[in-house]
Amino acid sequence: MSVSDKRIYLASRSPRRRDLLKQIGLPYELLLLREDLRRGPDIDETPLPDESPGVYVLRMAQEKAAMAVRQIAYRRLPQKPVLAADTTVVFDGQIVGKPDDAEHAARILRALSGREHQVLTAVALALRDQVETQISVSSVWFREMSDADIRRYCSSGEPLDKAGAYGIQGRAGAFVTRITGSYSGIMGLPLAETVELLQKFDIAVW
Repeated sequence: MSVSDKRIYLASRSPRRRDLLKQIGLPYELLLLREDLRRGPDIDETPLPDESPGVYVLRMAQEKAAMAVRQIAYRRLPQKPVLAADTTVVFDGQIVGKPDDAEHAARILRALSGREHQVLTAVALALRDQVETQISVSSVWFREMSDADIRRYCSSGEPLDKAGAYGIQGRAGAFVTRITGSYSGIMGLPLAETVELLQKFDIAVW
């Protein structure tokens, strides 16, 4: 299989997911579902009543992949598998989304300080009517953070576009004392699970 044959679409704006695909040597084309950021979100990310975090994150990844498949057909783009993913942080059984602003980010981080939380990332790979999914569940422990720690981190701007108000690959790595599970999954794209999905579409990474 040639490099061009292996190419997929990546339906994500996340630079972390792009870097992780490059890490495993997988060529991709970026498929932006929403060209104008002022239009608002592509899909409604509100959890359904009584929806568990695992079901929620899988549904989000599937909906993103389904929207991407529709865009491929609408734009009459070449048919290739499209990869979508969704990450959510869970604390005390509750979904923790992206912060609205720096003050909200600080409140989230104060709650996570000195405690354990979970990071769930679901991955969906779709081609026409075929959709395959995987989910990664990891646990993260934070050290106790002072108000000064939290203020400095929030002033960096890093927490504002991230589930749980932090990115483990950035400055917040200094808050982490322990993880179990997938480091790449905590970043936003679990590589082991992603490779398993690619194999179902006969795409070999190496």
